[in-house]
Amino acid sequence: MVRKESRQEVRVKKHKRIRNRFSGTAERPRLAVFRSNNHMYAQIIDDTVGNTLVAASTLEKEVKAEIEKTNNVDAAAYLGTVIAKRAMEKGITEVVFDRGGFIYQGKIAALAEAAREAGLQF
Repeated sequence: MVRKESRQEVRVKKHKRIRNRFSGTAERPRLAVFRSNNHMYAQIIDDTVGNTLVAASTLEKEVKAEIEKTNNVDAAAYLGTVIAKRAMEKGITEVVFDRGGFIYQGKIAALAEAAREAGLQF
């Protein structure tokens, strides 16, 4: 029998290939996105020292209060604006987008577009 890799294994392999191409620096940190079945998480990371500079997720009370559901496109878009505003407050304007091995459509694309509209450049 032919063994088919699980979607999770495929995503992790894609993410490793993506991470080989770029990493976040102090001047241009990495905007890493993770999506589970119930929530979304976004972090801005400086990979040279391994620090998370800014983070936001749909688990936070102030984010959860503004959205109806935590796992749809509207929630992803709102999370994109939240992470962008927090980054701007810290003085971060330019980032490298790390989609985490997920396909760039739906929730991931909504988060990216909302972050761009809120002022982040990538």
